Amino acid sequence: MRRSLRWVGIVLGGLVVLIVIAGASIYITSEARLNATFTAPADTIQFHSNQQVIAEGEHLALIRGCTDCHGADLGGKAMIDEPMLGLIYATNLTSGPGGIGEQYTDQALARAIRNGIAADGTGLLVMPSKEYFIFSDQDVNALVAYIRSLPAVDRESLETKPSLFARALFLAGQLPPLAAEVIDHYAERPEAPPAAADAAYGEYLAVTCTGCHGEDFAGAQMPGAPPDTPPTSNLTPGGSLAAWDEAGFIQAMRTGVTPEGRTMDPALMPWPAMAVMSDLELQALWAFLQSLPPVQ
Repeated sequence: MRRSLRWVGIVLGGLVVLIVIAGASIYITSEARLNATFTAPADTIQFHSNQQVIAEGEHLALIRGCTDCHGADLGGKAMIDEPMLGLIYATNLTSGPGGIGEQYTDQALARAIRNGIAADGTGLLVMPSKEYFIFSDQDVNALVAYIRSLPAVDRESLETKPSLFARALFLAGQLPPLAAEVIDHYAERPEAPPAAADAAYGEYLAVTCTGCHGEDFAGAQMPGAPPDTPPTSNLTPGGSLAAWDEAGFIQAMRTGVTPEGRTMDPALMPWPAMAVMSDLELQALWAFLQSLPPVQ
């Protein structure tokens, strides 16, 4: 009996050692990726500001999801705070205590937006710069001008601390990589199309939707969401919007109620951000979605 118990103890001890080694390996490997530094060419933006530019920036901050993550005042907030995944905190962007406004130059803010690179050269965690890399100089300047115009918010930015489980998911590719890892920072940036109610401008707007709906807009499991979260909708003509028309689409984006009478959960589908889009922007978005190859 004692011999059996001794062997059980040896096996359990060995398992504990293996778990500790695996945990240490996950932490060290993930920490190396999270602390890697990146470079990007200097932007050629001629930064300027006036009331019209600031208003454009405020509009962009709403429809491009900045306020969803950083808060309505862009003063920062916890995006995720749960034991399984840890704390993921979106930074206070203002010049108030705890904010980065005084630490980042206009150029550094532009690099953070387009390239997902922090002022110290490390990649920004959960910053969707892969979607923002194509932003025009005009749009980036407007966003920077708006951020600079904000009242100082006194809110300490908490340190992001992903759990070991989140780190394991990150290494396994089950959580999005750092945008700075996947962006070709030296690639030629495509010219932004003029604002018009057509598919070209709709595609420029719709890139913000790919983070949830997938590169083909056919729906996907939301990154980092609990396993029981339903996949996002198929936005191609072969999916959820097949029976909709433009008027129904615009109504859904304005009110959060689909043509079938279903109320969309803003925690899953941020329709309030879409509600502030202009008619032209929504018409362009609809034109682009209708131009996609249908996916059943």
